[in-house]
Parts: sequence; C-alpha cells; structure tokens
Amino acid sequence: MEKIKVGFAMTGSFCTWDKVVPVLKELTKTYDITPMMSAFSYSADTRFGDCAYWNKQVEEICGKSIIHTIQQAEPVGPKNLFDVMVIAPCTGNTIGKLANAITDTPVTMAAKANLRNDNPLILAVSTNDALSGSAKNIGLLMNTKNIYFVPMRQDDYRNKPNSLVADFLQIGPTIEEALQGKQIQPIYC
Repeated sequence: MEKIKVGFAMTGSFCTWDKVVPVLKELTKTYDITPMMSAFSYSADTRFGDCAYWNKQVEEICGKSIIHTIQQAEPVGPKNLFDVMVIAPCTGNTIGKLANAITDTPVTMAAKANLRNDNPLILAVSTNDALSGSAKNIGLLMNTKNIYFVPMRQDDYRNKPNSLVADFLQIGPTIEEALQGKQIQPIYC
C-alpha cells in the first residue's frame, strides 16, 4: 500500500524544534514525508542549534533533501506532490502571511499550492502573540476551507500570557482527521 504523501514544513520558533523533530521521525513510519523549511530556518544558526545540525537531522530522518527555496516549492501545486501539508512549528509570521495571501517564502508557496489542489493544510501554532497580534489571523484561518489546527495550549501563561504552542504529539491524529475533512477536537487543550 502506498504511503500518504506529506509535505512537512518547519518555520522559526527554534525553541520547539527539539520537540518537533522526534515527532517528525515517528511520522516517517506511517507517511512518505518531504521536508521543507523557510529560507531563514534553513540557514539560521541560533542558540538552539546550528542550521547544519538541524538540516542534517531532518534530511536523514526523511531520506530526502529539504525544500528551502521558492523555486523548489513551485512544483508542489502543478505536480500535486502532497496529499496533506503540515507546518510545524507555524510561527505568527507564517500565520500572518497565510491569512493575508503573502507568498514570499518556500513554505507559504507550498502551502498556497497545496490548498490550490484542495488538499488539507495543518498548522501547528507556536507563537508568543497568538492571543494578541496573531489572534485575528488565527481566527481567519480557522474559518478557511482545508486549513486545520493541531490542538494547542498556553505554554507559560504567567510569563507569556499571549503565547500558544501546539501539542506536537497530536500532529499524526490531526493529519488523520484532516484527511477525512474534520478538525480534531478540542482545538484548545
């Protein structure tokens, strides 16, 4: 039986990558995953690790090169490369771009192309302004056809009261529900 094809994009929020990468590894047991990163994520060395370290891990886990340019992402739509696409972590910046039809990164290009094909797009939110500046964009995307959210929660309500982070362990179940046209519940846990 052929595996479901998943485009798996990683954007900023580098502090969550150590939680996302093990989930990515687990998902490769079930899905045929093509990794993607925003150009910045692909090339940024941060206090959470050098880009070479993360890129090598992701490529070894998926057994494929990372899509990290707009030119590499362009065939996603015309070739219908994915059955479903996941953005994890999905930053407030990426959420804002998706909500306002801004296609200036490989991730937003692939997301737009995937939606063009009526395929599910799954967002695993991770942003410090989810309950403030990004709230309107999240609300808009929650009402957009074929966009689904991984369940999320406040990660540090005392020190970061506007911050939300997805329960990355719920990415797999969210994919399964989205492929049936359903939003996994509860969204806020």
